[in-house]
Amino acid sequence: VQLQASGGGLVQTGGSLRLSCAAGRTSGNNGMGWFRQAPGKEREFVATISWSGGDTYYADTVKGRFTISRERTKNTVYLQMNNLKPEDTAVYLCARSRYASGSSQAGNYDKWGQGTLVTVSS
Repeated sequence: VQLQASGGGLVQTGGSLRLSCAAGRTSGNNGMGWFRQAPGKEREFVATISWSGGDTYYADTVKGRFTISRERTKNTVYLQMNNLKPEDTAVYLCARSRYASGSSQAGNYDKWGQGTLVTVSS
């Protein structure tokens, strides 16, 4: 079972997008996370959510603008992105944590989706 990320696209500075990650049976009792990778840059952590959805954590660069949530009945994780900036341009990937808690460390994730491209124009 793979993770399927969707919802990316082209948006102007200040705009919003909502990404979805359909986890199917993959999510289980695991935390989930979003990472991103811009051209020529390393993958970086964006946001994570625990299995219960009760705990979330964000990178400082997106705190206050992005919100991660999950709908367990649909095995889907969301990333609501508001007030987008050109520096948010990247491929966004969802991933499953090895643990019930979320994590900011990529090494703590054992399943990754292929990603969805977000482009923010200035």
